[in-house]
Amino acid sequence: MSKEFIKKFKGIKPKTWKLRPEVLLCPNVPKPMHGMAPRVVLGAKWWNDTRQKAYKTTAFHCVACGIHKSKARGKHWLEGHELYDIDYKKGLMTYLETIPLCHFCHNYIHDGRMLSLMQKGKFHSGKYKLIIQHGDRVLLNDGLKKLTHKEREEEFLDMSLNNQVAEWSSWRLVIGKKKYEPKFKTEYQWRQAFSK
Repeated sequence: MSKEFIKKFKGIKPKTWKLRPEVLLCPNVPKPMHGMAPRVVLGAKWWNDTRQKAYKTTAFHCVACGIHKSKARGKHWLEGHELYDIDYKKGLMTYLETIPLCHFCHNYIHDGRMLSLMQKGKFHSGKYKLIIQHGDRVLLNDGLKKLTHKEREEEFLDMSLNNQVAEWSSWRLVIGKKKYEPKFKTEYQWRQAFSK
């Protein structure tokens, strides 16, 4: 990427597009849908084109916190994040769009992944704390608050116990009019894959 190109987009202020801190409240991807994402089923070329287009929509700023990629904490780039409409009762996870996020905001959404990596000794607890503080601050500035990972897990368990969540085998990723089955056919297969 040329320096002129970077200068052109650095000068654009976030006011030309709307900040969306509420995206930090994305629900956890249901376990049957782990390993399933548009970038997986549609391939690398689709993913690279889609995320590059997303970065340009905000002039290379994080859509959640507004930081330009060159000033982002952790990594000086943006990451693409897929947004979904999740119908737990029907077992449908419908792809809506890909949005640009800084490394901290993206990890904040995936706090369950961070916790899992910390338990395996692959993620530093100090970085986890900084990311959670960053995301909480972004939400607080907009009058929002995210439930903790544990609270969200308990909420999902309550939904499951009250038959408000589809059976594992019913889950599908929906992209356009096409439906894709889970990567892991059973919870046992999922547990085997993620216990490594």
